Amino acid sequence: MITKFDSLYAGHTDLDDIGYGGTPINERRYSNAHLATALSKAENMAKLMDGLGYNCFWMAEHHFQREGTECIPNNLMMAVHLAHQTRNIKIGCGFNIAPMWHPLRLAEDYALADILTGGRVVFGLGRGYHTREVETFGSPLRDQEANRALYEEQTEIIFKAFNEEAFSHKGKYYTLPPEVPYRGYTLKELTLVPRPLRLPVECWQPVQGGSARALEFMAKHGIQGMVGGGSAEGGAMHKVVLDWQAAHARVGKQIELGERLCFGFHFYMANSREQGVQEAAKYYEENMKMFGELRLVRALSEEQIEIMRDPKRAPTAKLPRIEDAVAAGGFLCGNAHDLIAHLKALEKKYPALDRVSVSLSVGVPEAVALEQLERFAKEVMPAFQGGTAAARPAA
Repeated sequence: MITKFDSLYAGHTDLDDIGYGGTPINERRYSNAHLATALSKAENMAKLMDGLGYNCFWMAEHHFQREGTECIPNNLMMAVHLAHQTRNIKIGCGFNIAPMWHPLRLAEDYALADILTGGRVVFGLGRGYHTREVETFGSPLRDQEANRALYEEQTEIIFKAFNEEAFSHKGKYYTLPPEVPYRGYTLKELTLVPRPLRLPVECWQPVQGGSARALEFMAKHGIQGMVGGGSAEGGAMHKVVLDWQAAHARVGKQIELGERLCFGFHFYMANSREQGVQEAAKYYEENMKMFGELRLVRALSEEQIEIMRDPKRAPTAKLPRIEDAVAAGGFLCGNAHDLIAHLKALEKKYPALDRVSVSLSVGVPEAVALEQLERFAKEVMPAFQGGTAAARPAA
């Protein structure tokens, strides 16, 4: 039964000239002052959601995004700030990209956030998908096998540091601690200081390809999964849910359909589905331009990606359209009745699903984002147990 509603904001600024006929993604340039507006935008969204009964406001870690699309480089610093600007809502790290961190620095920073905010920061881990980001920080991404191996070892270290009073680790990438002399003895173990006060640490990870290796790794460590993007469409999402359940069974854990998952959707509300599709099309297209280039939309061919770089060809070319995404169930669009019906159907199909995330596409300006989040809270959330819009005072 769905009782929690979240929203993810990856840090996009208000963009101009958007859609397939707008400025190509690689040609966007914004001033430092404009790029910094992503931070105030996040603050205003979190404050609004705090007063409307949302469960968690998620942010994404990204770097060097001069195009204005993903402009929050440190989730944990922002989370501590936002927790002190709000009263109730949790602040989620969706996600800290482990290959761009030393795992013990990441573990320490989360422990501080946990203590300073009274447990309102939710931990999250990811492998990354921008070569410009991950490779610049000296870690592999083009070599996916190396990226996966590094990430898995880092995660092992982070959970050791969280859960063990004293720990050591010897692997392919890290030997912790190094056996060096220290104050008259040789180092053999370390203690994270401070450790999180709330154990076990709640941790989330995105589910992208949904390989057996990835799902079993998550199940082994008790990491919960966020399913979104293309995986949220119809049969793809259902396969992920079944594979997720099977992966837990292989490590000796029995879970129900939808348990330990969050389903993520882009959404746009209007008086009718037709009106919503018309108004949201440019945002959907800008989102496709941004993520298509990163090869995160598996259905796109190289030819289609090349066409999306040309604002003269793209508007009339055979490219993904919002109508198809809405029909496939990956994009929630329409009035309250339309969205409630879709989510109620998910409840029926996945009885253990208790959390849904609804987010705005790249390019949605702040004023529209705030209006959409408020409308969803007041018109959709009350239809679900625990969905008490405006039940909390604004911070």
